[in-house]
Amino acid sequence: MILPSDYGNEKECGQGVARAIADGLVTRSDLFISSKLWNTFHEYDRVEPIVRKQLDWWGLEYFDLFHIHFPVAIKYVDPAVSYPSGWQDLDGNVKPIRVPIQKTWEALENLYDQGLFRSIGVSNFQGGLLLDVLRYARIPPAVLQVELHPYLVQQSLVELAKENGIALTAYSSFGPQSFLELAFKNAEDTPTLFGHPVIKKIVDAHGKTPAQVLLRWSTQRGIAVVPKTNSKHRLPENLDVCSFDMTEDELQSISSLDRNLRFNNPRDYLGTLQIFA
Repeated sequence: MILPSDYGNEKECGQGVARAIADGLVTRSDLFISSKLWNTFHEYDRVEPIVRKQLDWWGLEYFDLFHIHFPVAIKYVDPAVSYPSGWQDLDGNVKPIRVPIQKTWEALENLYDQGLFRSIGVSNFQGGLLLDVLRYARIPPAVLQVELHPYLVQQSLVELAKENGIALTAYSSFGPQSFLELAFKNAEDTPTLFGHPVIKKIVDAHGKTPAQVLLRWSTQRGIAVVPKTNSKHRLPENLDVCSFDMTEDELQSISSLDRNLRFNNPRDYLGTLQIFA
């Protein structure tokens, strides 16, 4: 279960977890719960208070995994005034601040030592930053979560993470699909992967859905996935993505769709913060 802080629903999720445990449906050890540090809390002294607040909302003693959400620090916004604050400050401006990732990482390592996390991860980091973290991290990142789908294959980044023993998690596995509801222009201008002839051919060959084929393209290559759906009948379909194998030619045909096309790019929806330059 991965719920970043900027979704603003951590308290409600915590209530759901507490009810499931109280009803005997699960125990805490059955669950893997992950959250993230938002960009407004990168300063060393800001990290511990917000992490403890997030744990309080969840009703937890620890997170199994805790990520840095984006490799960028922006002006602090008091969560008592606005939470989640998004990218803008209270005046509606995006204001980066001078905080190196190393300081944020050291703060997270301190909380790891206190038992607040079982592991620490990074999200939306590119190769150079990942290598930089590995140079100073006392506790190396356990997970790298990035946008990854057939239009954004990022094979070199995948190989770099694996070479350094960092597990990979792919988000937005369906490419433009998740961004259509946000009215992102580049998503609207891009053919959906669900209807792509390459995907449809493999769907027909294996008797699976387009979503299952796209998810299996990642899982068969050792990459975890975190698909989102609002449909009850798609939930079991999304879980059934390891019951079949594609051929190497089929995997390669999907990878060949690569356009180096990123949908979750702050530059496109903020007009600033060239994180992926």
